Amino acid sequence: MNYEQVICILIFLAVYAAIAIFHRFKAIIAWTGVALMVIMSVMPILKVPHYINWNILGIFWGSLVIAELFVHSRVPAYLAETIIDHSKSVVWAIIWLSAFGGIISAFVENIATVLIIAPIAFEVSRKLKTSPVPFILGLVLSSNLQGTATLVGDPPSMILASAARMTFNDFFFFQGKPSLFFAVEFSAVISLIVLFFLFRRQREKIKIIKVEKITSLVPSFFLALLIIGLAIGSSMRGFMDYLGGTICVVLGLIALSWSFFSQKIKTFNIIKDTDWETFFFLAAIFVLVGTLTETRLTVLIAELIGNITGGSLLTTYIMLVLFSVIISAFVDNVPYFAAMVSVIMLLSQNYNYPIHILLFGTIIGTTIGGNITPIGAAANIVGVGLLKKNGYNISFLDFARVGMPFTIAAVTFGAFFIWIFWS
Repeated sequence: MNYEQVICILIFLAVYAAIAIFHRFKAIIAWTGVALMVIMSVMPILKVPHYINWNILGIFWGSLVIAELFVHSRVPAYLAETIIDHSKSVVWAIIWLSAFGGIISAFVENIATVLIIAPIAFEVSRKLKTSPVPFILGLVLSSNLQGTATLVGDPPSMILASAARMTFNDFFFFQGKPSLFFAVEFSAVISLIVLFFLFRRQREKIKIIKVEKITSLVPSFFLALLIIGLAIGSSMRGFMDYLGGTICVVLGLIALSWSFFSQKIKTFNIIKDTDWETFFFLAAIFVLVGTLTETRLTVLIAELIGNITGGSLLTTYIMLVLFSVIISAFVDNVPYFAAMVSVIMLLSQNYNYPIHILLFGTIIGTTIGGNITPIGAAANIVGVGLLKKNGYNISFLDFARVGMPFTIAAVTFGAFFIWIFWS
């Protein structure tokens, strides 16, 4: 390794460790890492804007704004409370609420999903005089799982779409085969069965709760318009170059304008609650991963993996899935997956591997792997924080007792699904 490679890997690992310890300041930490890369002459300053994927940032920002409007409209809360009222017992309420949170999370940022549905779970548990822990754990685990189902569900999905030139529609069917959406839904069904088994003793009858009043149905229209726009735009040229981001930004601005002029939902609250930290964090990650490419570290990592696996596709696939689960259980999955995309592309070139099976397997392991521990995903941290705020302290092991079997089942069946259809 030369000087630039040594400096690059040291800064990258230091940033990684700092993010794991001080997750609340991840954007500041990531941009500090970028600044150090520039100062140490690892990354030329003029190349910084080149490595930022502006199209993905546009998709991310636009979908975040519309998701926040959807949350503030109280439509998800209304639907969640209706589901609770139609549940036969606590265990079924946990299952249906987890499933609903997962569905919402396929289109809405995970943390927002948890924040909107968690109060409903606390209200139900208070009325039944039971613990809210199973509700919150089921909610955060399902939310993290379903984020991979669509292009707008999670930052790793957007990174994957950009690297593999996948459109919104490609997440459903790609090259004539069932794609990530169906792999994730297959995993979701299995993981809900696991949750039912874990909480099967909670058979208390559900008491009717007061259903939320909807503020406005217009944000639901904007969300539907976003999905339709992405679905139609997916078939057009330049979708992953500029069109996808343009569609989302334009719809986001129109939605903000509606909020401002209608005054039904405060525009200030939408702008304030939008996840700006992740937005700027994602921009910094693009640059940090760019340094791995700039210094050819991705080439060294790809060669190392190739030497270990001996050129076997199955061995490489299993190794990538397992390694992704282990790493993502303790650290943020965005920088890890962004770095691995470049490595996988080189592996595919060097060994003539089908690239999509490795990318799909890795993203399954990466996004679901965060469910093992309370620090593996931002939604987990938020969920545990809400429990603590309401007087319920959950230990690392208590979380892992639920997160571990959930993750093992979801990853195993999701990875198996991908291998069956893509090998």
